[in-house]
Amino acid sequence: MNNTTTSFGLYETFRILVPGFYFATLLFFFVVALFPHFGINIAQGEQTVLLFICLAIVSGLTMYAKETTKRRKAFQENQPSAFLVNKARTMSKIQPLEDSEAQRLYFYMLNNFMPAVFHEKIFFFGTVYHIMILVRRTSFWFAVASAAAIAILVSMGTNLNEQQLLTTFTVIVWVVYLLNVRYNKADRKMQENYRDQIFWLEMNNDLVEQLLRKRRPS
Repeated sequence: MNNTTTSFGLYETFRILVPGFYFATLLFFFVVALFPHFGINIAQGEQTVLLFICLAIVSGLTMYAKETTKRRKAFQENQPSAFLVNKARTMSKIQPLEDSEAQRLYFYMLNNFMPAVFHEKIFFFGTVYHIMILVRRTSFWFAVASAAAIAILVSMGTNLNEQQLLTTFTVIVWVVYLLNVRYNKADRKMQENYRDQIFWLEMNNDLVEQLLRKRRPS
């Protein structure tokens, strides 16, 4: 139990810090590449480092709190709790199971009956899924913003040769975004993880039916 708690805290920390650090890093290079064209010098020193750390933590916490990744199709589809809802509908002399009840029952089974390896897989692939989706979204918006900045500077008379740093930054961020979309391992692994859990539920049908009847008697 202690190992599970430790793993959960560690993975949740990664879910906060990695997207926050990535956001702060892109913002730093974006500002460094853009501001000199407007005659603004970037401050250096301990204050900049402190600001970077604070920005990474705050942005990471903000993205973590919104939980937008859980609204994605790959996260919502084929959840084990939905399997329990459908299973209850096929059983005689049992009341229908609501989604919220199914989720609580699923977590009860996960914590008390499923092998420990499922916990590690859920923590690991859930963290990878969360990070990769946020990296993709952050890359996209910085790529759009930097491309728009290049267009604005060109309209102001600044040629592309004078924007080499900003142009390089834009290309790199677009490449990161496109590679993340092209090799979308996060969604696939999330669904594989769900299928493994559903298969375990199917192989332990007697236990599932017993707990369903105990949870929702006729």
